[in-house]
Amino acid sequence: MSAPLFLVDSLPTGSSYTLDGPEGHHAATVQRLRVGETLILADGRGGTARAEVTAVGRGSVDVMVSAVGQEPAADPRLVVVQGIAKGDRGELAVQAMTEVGVDEILPWAASRSVAQWRGDRGFKARDKWTATAREAAKQARRSWLPLVTGDPDCSTKRVAARISGAAAAFVLHEEATERLSTAALPEQGDIVMVVGPEGGISDAELEIFREAGATPVRLGTAVLRTSTAGVAALAVLNSRLTRW
Repeated sequence: MSAPLFLVDSLPTGSSYTLDGPEGHHAATVQRLRVGETLILADGRGGTARAEVTAVGRGSVDVMVSAVGQEPAADPRLVVVQGIAKGDRGELAVQAMTEVGVDEILPWAASRSVAQWRGDRGFKARDKWTATAREAAKQARRSWLPLVTGDPDCSTKRVAARISGAAAAFVLHEEATERLSTAALPEQGDIVMVVGPEGGISDAELEIFREAGATPVRLGTAVLRTSTAGVAALAVLNSRLTRW
């Protein structure tokens, strides 16, 4: 099994380091790391430090750093506009998309979104998506944390503005004739993928996104749920961009 990854605000500047706080507690008490075992420290911005445990305390571990590295940011970047879904489907989508390599997630208050993220509820819900992405990134050993951006109730107009500034943009739609597997992809910049909520994307929203420069695409003949559509699309893009 690969070494577990723990997130820190900044990488160690010396050869020795103490991992404490919530991450230290997780390492010492939950994962029960022992002296001699290896772990990875990551700052969430591509920086990593490989280290060996030298001592275990109550809620902390001391480590000796053996190597420090920096992974470049992905380019093209994969951005998913995820329609806000009811229940835990949105969090399931965020978790799975993080595991397969999404770079940014933008919650979208679509006209057919059953759940509404307004006021304090919206900020709490978005924070939950951020926490879900953080934990999924650790599980996947990712050195770059995906960003959860935008207002909690990001409007269709703002999504269209993001599409217009992207290198390429696609809307997953069951009636599209073009396939994502053959659509033209840029060599750099943001690739924006729009995933609708449970009720799908309305004709008016689709037209707005078309006018902003997005291309409607489909994955296959099956109609996927909002919690799995983005993951499937990312898998296609990862393969085509040779990220996998």
